[in-house]
Amino acid sequence: MAPLHAKQTILVVDDTAENLDLLSEILSADYRVRVATNGEKALRIIYSDEPPDLVLLDIMMPGLSGYEVCRRLKANPDRRRIPVIFVTAMTSVDDERQGLEIGAVDYITKPFSPPIIMARVRTHLALYDQTRELERMVRQRTEELCITRHQVIYRLGRAAEFKDNETGNHVVRMAHYARLIAGAHGMGKEATEMIFCAAPMHDVGKIGVPDAILLKPGKLDAGEWALMERHPIMGAEIIGQHDNSLLETARIIALTHHERWDGRGYPQRLTGKDIPIEGRIVTIADVFDALISVRSYKPAYSVEESLEIMDAEDGRQFDPDLMQAFRKVLPEILRIKENYADEYGALADLEMLKISL
Repeated sequence: MAPLHAKQTILVVDDTAENLDLLSEILSADYRVRVATNGEKALRIIYSDEPPDLVLLDIMMPGLSGYEVCRRLKANPDRRRIPVIFVTAMTSVDDERQGLEIGAVDYITKPFSPPIIMARVRTHLALYDQTRELERMVRQRTEELCITRHQVIYRLGRAAEFKDNETGNHVVRMAHYARLIAGAHGMGKEATEMIFCAAPMHDVGKIGVPDAILLKPGKLDAGEWALMERHPIMGAEIIGQHDNSLLETARIIALTHHERWDGRGYPQRLTGKDIPIEGRIVTIADVFDALISVRSYKPAYSVEESLEIMDAEDGRQFDPDLMQAFRKVLPEILRIKENYADEYGALADLEMLKISL
């Protein structure tokens, strides 16, 4: 939207110089007027970095007709909200209907009446300004709701990690690892960011596992393992099923991040690509970070030792294609490891989550 002190811009499109001069004279006292003598030039102005606030458009022109210019403008997501008023000598009901059907907001017939032109332009500019302000308010509110949802997901993930991890930075690191792996695998930006934002909830089911099991220094017995293997199911139940794609992704990750490529994982014993890709990605991120971190049942392994273990499980626990993506972004993963090391204490990542939206 133009600054309050700036004049709004009207683009006048007509192949007749007299009409351009007349409309410019009528409008120039109150508006910045740009002119185009054909449809091609009009579209260049419309698609420029300084698009008009409204278009007065002749219909019958050589080359691109006004109808075609309007169709192309309305087909462009970044420009289709610009109001178009047809200014023409064509006065039949069919002509008006066709213009309105392809997206024009109004119709002014020649010969021009200056008061009518000024009244229509003021009205539609005011409506356009109101529409843009409402859209801005909706975007702002939507962003606030998204940030709140991401914060809740992140905090629940941290709550689960506090049961068996002093700082909870594990959820920060592995979420970043997962995003890097997804991107290296060729997933699109939206899917990659969805995994990044949902991954912190992967172990929320640990909330339902007794501390005596989570913090046991030795191996778990059969009964304890049976309880541990239920935490993905508990996590999926805690999140629940939703139409919201972020929460549904979080549920899928919580349920499937302990499945194995060879089918020996839990809780569903899925194999290969029957495991959702979100779960396969988070498995790699989660296991690598667990290997390099201190746990109640193990010391932290070195990066070299951890990579040897990961390589040995390529094609067994892990998807081979995703392991290639993991190796491709390993330098970035190691930088994340250092930036979010546990010895720095709990590091809030909410600002980074906001930036990612």
